[in-house]
Amino acid sequence: MSNFGEPQTVDEREVAVRRREVIPDDASFALCLTHDVDRPFKTYQAPYYALRDRDLSQIGDLLPGRNPYWSFDLIRSIESDLGVRSAFYFLDEESLFTDRPRYELLNPTAWSRYAGRYDVTDPRIAEVIRDLDDGGWEIGLHGSYNSYRDEAALRAQKRQLESVLGRPVCGVRQHHLNLSIPETWEHHAAVGLAYDASLGSSTAYGFQHGYGLRRPFDDAFVVFPLTAMELSLPIDTEPERAWDACEELLAEAHENAAVMTVLWHPRFFCADTPEHAPIYRRLIERAQEMGAWVGPPRDLYERLDHPTGECADRCRCSNGAISPE
Repeated sequence: MSNFGEPQTVDEREVAVRRREVIPDDASFALCLTHDVDRPFKTYQAPYYALRDRDLSQIGDLLPGRNPYWSFDLIRSIESDLGVRSAFYFLDEESLFTDRPRYELLNPTAWSRYAGRYDVTDPRIAEVIRDLDDGGWEIGLHGSYNSYRDEAALRAQKRQLESVLGRPVCGVRQHHLNLSIPETWEHHAAVGLAYDASLGSSTAYGFQHGYGLRRPFDDAFVVFPLTAMELSLPIDTEPERAWDACEELLAEAHENAAVMTVLWHPRFFCADTPEHAPIYRRLIERAQEMGAWVGPPRDLYERLDHPTGECADRCRCSNGAISPE
């Protein structure tokens, strides 16, 4: 079930094919775990929430040593405890203060979109990227807000992230889930990315794009549809109803041998949003109880039977060779 309407009709033949060709290790379904790293530092949000909520304690988050959005250690702890890994997509966004037109300083939308961002070459960010990679987590690209229609920008952002990581990145999710189909996917393929995870919604959850993966060009390039972003669930206001929705999605995934992809932004693993981490952990635990394969999209991608062996040419994820562009 989903909040897009009626569940899709089960086609037993399609289920059998997915179970045989897509779902690894005789698992019942696949749960792909992803995180978009939008804001690892709490900056202008502190005074904004202090004014909005009349809570001056928010200002304290600007003090040295106080950064509630830096949740990498907590996420790693949860996933390590459960024996799983996930994907972190790192953003190389324009800065409101140095890259954007000056008149946008008066635009609230521009502040939300471009202020408080980070630099992937910042030593703190570079260190966590390499530590995650060393620990088996996937590092992917979070394409900037306008890059979905700009191949040159995507290429530059991919190269910048790879210069920090020290090897190619395999996958991408566009910021705000921006897509122009099929042009964005053509750009992704052209710069050497193997898969995209942008097809989905931030306001509604469900398998609206099918239960399996997509191959828009009938080659090794794959699309992982997004099943649920945490923002589409009423976690902060009605956590039990949010959990009921998660259980419904897991049951639907199990019944259909689906590839279920979820997105939890790291900034929600903090004291400001205390219900998120427990539901995220519970989601993984329940999937494991149901016999699911759980991991990052890259690891599932590498297990697929790619047409004409193109996987090795498109994205040499495992051996560190430079992917062609």
